[in-house]
Amino acid sequence: MDTLQTMRAFACVAETGSFTAAALQLGTTTAYVSRAVANLETHLRARLLNRTTRRIALTEAGQRYLLRCEQILAYVEEAEAEAGDAHARPAGRLRVHSMTGIGMHYVIRAIAGYRKQFPEVSFEMTLANRVPDLLDEGFDVAIVVAPELPDSGLVSQRIGETYSILCASPAYIEARGLPRTPAELIEHDCLRLLSPVMSLDKWLFDGPNGQEMVTLGPSPFQVNVGDAMTEAIRSGMGIGALPAYSAIEALRDGSLVRVLPHYRLQWLNVYALYPSRQYLDAKIKTWVAYLRETLPGILSADEAEVGGAQVRPR
Repeated sequence: MDTLQTMRAFACVAETGSFTAAALQLGTTTAYVSRAVANLETHLRARLLNRTTRRIALTEAGQRYLLRCEQILAYVEEAEAEAGDAHARPAGRLRVHSMTGIGMHYVIRAIAGYRKQFPEVSFEMTLANRVPDLLDEGFDVAIVVAPELPDSGLVSQRIGETYSILCASPAYIEARGLPRTPAELIEHDCLRLLSPVMSLDKWLFDGPNGQEMVTLGPSPFQVNVGDAMTEAIRSGMGIGALPAYSAIEALRDGSLVRVLPHYRLQWLNVYALYPSRQYLDAKIKTWVAYLRETLPGILSADEAEVGGAQVRPR
């Protein structure tokens, strides 16, 4: 027995005073309405309606039950309206996971801009350098930086692209010299930025001679967060690869210099991942659209600024 449907049938009969009128209002047959009410009475083991050939009247039990039915049906209608509205109006909490570097440098800024347009959306943000399990962990959207994504049941939208560059401190360059080609890196201390989507022991460059691969030797330092790598490089520990967005401030203030300025590491795509296209919540849809509209321009501007050997303060 469909309890909600039988409740609706009973409430409609009580409102209209007729099985026939209730059937017309519900778009069904009189026999169906009569059977639904009878099944409900059998289930409750209580008579809800007194029936005569001329009229229908609620019993005392029917009056009490009708009050509860009206409350329950009102709650159900309200819940259905709220759920339906979620596909039309951005509102509620959005749980976002982002890789740390791009989250710190861009996504938080994007959230501030997005909320100026959609103030009814609140954010819960998690930063970690991994690709989360959206379904198991309950995230609505994940921002991932990777050359490409493995096949999965998730929907992915490419929302931008970026790359990494090599940097060192002025003190390190003064002490150890400046490499002129990728092959000369084997003579230097190369620091490793751990990533779940990139090779640990190889650097793939795009440069004047096309793509060149360098296999790294033993490293004196490795870390999984771009901003921590920035500090290690600034401290003179060696040469390290940094995403353009992690390097730009240190290049501006002169605490880092760019190494091999005519080379950049492999292009990386920025993806927004979410579970499904079907019945997509309005806050997810508008958030991903906002990132696609705003992020590429910001990334391009910063990458253009680090395009030279040095970035001078503005």
